[in-house]
Amino acid sequence: MDLLSYINRGGIIVYVLIFLNVIGFTIMFWKIIQLSFSKFRKEKTINEIIDFVKESNKDLQKESIDNIINRKIKKMEFGLNTVKIIASIAPLLGLLGTVVGVLNSFDSITKSGLGDPSIFSNGISIALITTVAGLIVAIPHYIGYNYIYGILDSIELKLQKEVLKRL
Repeated sequence: MDLLSYINRGGIIVYVLIFLNVIGFTIMFWKIIQLSFSKFRKEKTINEIIDFVKESNKDLQKESIDNIINRKIKKMEFGLNTVKIIASIAPLLGLLGTVVGVLNSFDSITKSGLGDPSIFSNGISIALITTVAGLIVAIPHYIGYNYIYGILDSIELKLQKEVLKRL
């Protein structure tokens, strides 16, 4: 059986999962490009932070450094919550498909009886397809979210270290 027939058998839930997958991978791809370019802007960012801290009150220097770095990192985090949400709801959508498939199986048994096992197996097949699709979407999004978030944490620490060293 080919991929398209599996997708069609999975129904609307699999199409929703595919749509979420496209959105999530687009965001992750964009974040990786954005983070790649942030390496080239590192020096400019450090100078902006140092200038801001020098203009602010001397007593608040450590807090000022943390605040401005946190604001810069928060700008780079934009969109990651969407990836996290996709990673969280994809298995739930797969579970929903599982319940719908099993429900269809029992409805088929109620209407036709247990004479033909293919009636029951069709609903179970739909259930398993949606479960697999939900996991296929969730796992890479979960990994991608954690990977990108780790890069952002690393950037934040490097910025703090570099700024404190130059002050």
